[in-house]
Amino acid sequence: MVNPDIEIETLAEFDRVAARGSLSGYRIQSVNLLERTFALLSADTSDAVFLGCPMEPDASAKVRADGALVFPPVPDLPFDPYRGLLYTPDELFAGLAEGYESTPDAQAYAWFQETKADGDVFSSMLRSIHDDAISDALDEHLAGTPVVGVMGGHAMTRGSAAYQGAAELGRTLSRSGLTVATGGGPGAMEAANLGAYLAPAPDEALAEALELLAKAPSFAPSVYEWARAAFAVRERWPAGGDSVGIPTWFYGHEPPNAFAGQIAKYFANAVREDGLLARSTAGVVFLPGAAGTVQEIFDNATPNYYESRSAPAPMVLVDRVHWTEHLPAWPLLRALARGRAMESRIALVDSVDEVPAALAAMR
Repeated sequence: MVNPDIEIETLAEFDRVAARGSLSGYRIQSVNLLERTFALLSADTSDAVFLGCPMEPDASAKVRADGALVFPPVPDLPFDPYRGLLYTPDELFAGLAEGYESTPDAQAYAWFQETKADGDVFSSMLRSIHDDAISDALDEHLAGTPVVGVMGGHAMTRGSAAYQGAAELGRTLSRSGLTVATGGGPGAMEAANLGAYLAPAPDEALAEALELLAKAPSFAPSVYEWARAAFAVRERWPAGGDSVGIPTWFYGHEPPNAFAGQIAKYFANAVREDGLLARSTAGVVFLPGAAGTVQEIFDNATPNYYESRSAPAPMVLVDRVHWTEHLPAWPLLRALARGRAMESRIALVDSVDEVPAALAAMR
C-alpha cells in the first residue's frame, strides 16, 4: 500500500519537498512545474512518478533519465484525469456568467456523451484514471471523519416543506459534528448540503436562504438561474460549513449543487454509488425518493446483511407512509434484517426531526 504522505498535489507541497533535494519515490499529481525547471534539474527524481505535470522539455528529459515515470498532460480534455484534489463548486461552475454550457461541468458532460459509446479504449482509460484519482482524493479528505450519508430524490423542489426539512436535517447533523455526504445533485441532496453549509450561520440564515432559492425552484428549465440563485446565497454567507457532494456525469443532465464544500464527481455511476455508501460510516438517512433511492437502500443493505464492511452501519428511512405504502421498501428491509446483526441498525421514522435521535440510538 502506497503511503499517502508521498503524494504531492500542490505547488507548495512540491516546493517544500524539493527544497530537501530529493523527490525520489514521490508521486506528483497534476502540479504545473513549468516554472520549477531548476528544482527538477537539481533534485534526485529517481523512482518518482509525474502524473499530468506540465514541465519544460529539458526538465522532462532529465527526470526520465533519472528513472522517473512521466505521464504527460492529455491535450484538449475538459477535465484533468490525474487531479489530486476534489472539485469545488467554483471550479465546476467557472464561466457560469457566459451560460452553463460554458462551464467545466457542462463541457465534461458533453465530452462524456461523445465518447461513452465510441469503443475507444483511450477514452475509457481516461475516465477510469480520473475516477480512481477522485476516489483517492475523497479518501484523503474524509480520513478519520465520521460521515453520515443523506439520500433522497432529485425532484424535491426548492420552496417545498420537504426541501426545508432536508435542509434543517443537514444543518442539525453538521452541528452535531458529522460530515454530511450526499449524491451531490439537486433536490433533497442540495437541501442537505445547504443545511450543512449554513450550519455555522445564525438559525435565521436558513429561512432567508430558502426564500432566496425559492425564486428558482428547479434546475429545469434553466440551470443558469438555478445555479445563480445558489451562488447568491453563498455570497450572502461566504463562510459556509463543509460537506461533501458525490455526483456523476452519468446523470449529467442534472447539475451538481453549489453547497457542497468538496465535490467528488465521477464518470462511472456504479463506482460513485458504492463509494458514497461505503464511506457513510456513521449511517445513512434515506429521505423519500423514487427508483434511485430504493436502489440505494438495498445497495446499502447488502453489505450490512453480509457484514462485508465490518459491523452494519445505521440506516434510517424517513416518512413511514412513503416507505410502507407508496414504495414499501421498509417491510422487505425489515424482513431481510430479521435475526441478523443489522436488525438493531435499521429504523423507520415519521419525520426528519426524529433522525438525529434514531442515529444516536444506534451508535
